Amino acid sequence: MKTFLITGASTGIGAATARAAVEAGYNVALAARSPDKLEALLKELGKERAIAISCDVSSFEDQQKMVAKTLEAFGRIDVAFANAGVGAKGKGTAGGDPENWREMVLTNVLGVVYTARAVLDEIKKNRGHILITGSRAGRITMSGSVYGATKWAVTGYGQNLLEELSGTGARVTLIEPGMVDTPFFDEAKPDALKAEDVANAVMYAVSQPEHVNVGELLVTPVR
Repeated sequence: MKTFLITGASTGIGAATARAAVEAGYNVALAARSPDKLEALLKELGKERAIAISCDVSSFEDQQKMVAKTLEAFGRIDVAFANAGVGAKGKGTAGGDPENWREMVLTNVLGVVYTARAVLDEIKKNRGHILITGSRAGRITMSGSVYGATKWAVTGYGQNLLEELSGTGARVTLIEPGMVDTPFFDEAKPDALKAEDVANAVMYAVSQPEHVNVGELLVTPVR
């Protein structure tokens, strides 16, 4: 049985993707900084199909341990979804929080690169799939947005990783949602996408025939 590894799996897009992956027949490794929330999801999905791993993606050592625990439990990694991310606590440069900027760069950018590096050997060996949560913010300009800049970096890295894996049989997909109504925001966003909408896009990409790579998926609400 194939294995689907997800960072940022405790809520929102990560949790919705975990549910969809189990329904599609995968075992799932759920990684996040919040072990209590992971335990609730683990119970929902069933401990025979899912494991929970506490992981801070800004630590490469944590990510190496995450991969080792996944292999110990399931023996392989076929899909890795670098989904963990944090948002801005202020607007623009003048209104931003420097410590928050540091956290965004370490999590949104370095965390993605660390995930790719940690799973790369397994993904190559299994002709697997790496997916990365980018953002529409990584395709447009937003006044002074440091968060947007981290997602521009993710867009560039995802394209570069795809080029690096060319010819190996492995696939890379950038998932680029617009606004999503998840715990990422303090207030509900009723006109936004649902986490399940983005999970559907993820599963569309991974369900394609082996000779097909969906390089980018921009998913936005109609309004």
